[in-house]
Amino acid sequence: MAKQLYYEDVEVGIDIPTLVKHPTTQQLVKWAGASGDYYQIHYDKDFAIATGLDGIIVHGRLKIAFLVQMLTDWIGDEGKVKKLACQHRGMDLPAVDMKCKGKVTNKYVKDGEHCVECEIWTENPEGRKTAPGTATLVLPSRGK
Repeated sequence: MAKQLYYEDVEVGIDIPTLVKHPTTQQLVKWAGASGDYYQIHYDKDFAIATGLDGIIVHGRLKIAFLVQMLTDWIGDEGKVKKLACQHRGMDLPAVDMKCKGKVTNKYVKDGEHCVECEIWTENPEGRKTAPGTATLVLPSRGK
């Protein structure tokens, strides 16, 4: 069980703890079945190469799921992911470590909710952001 993060614990500029993922081809096949995304570039090497890729690539929505895992691991059971947006700017490969990272960019109270805005992204081993995005979290307050 993750330690609970409170609004008062967060300061603008702090880094979200990095989550390292190592997607496998088996995981991509499972994700295809669970998500309904059967585009062959995610599990058929010959097809992916025929489309001009170097090989199969990780699903974009799986990268988003990894980012959500990073956030929920950090905020604890009482925190909520209120809003998330993500762009797909690069391809990630199976069997290659992918880092999920983030940084707090703003915090405020609105309509009784203690909100924290973050920049989030996946990063390949070369340090390139392959899925940049933003998230708004709602955290419990020690004052409530």
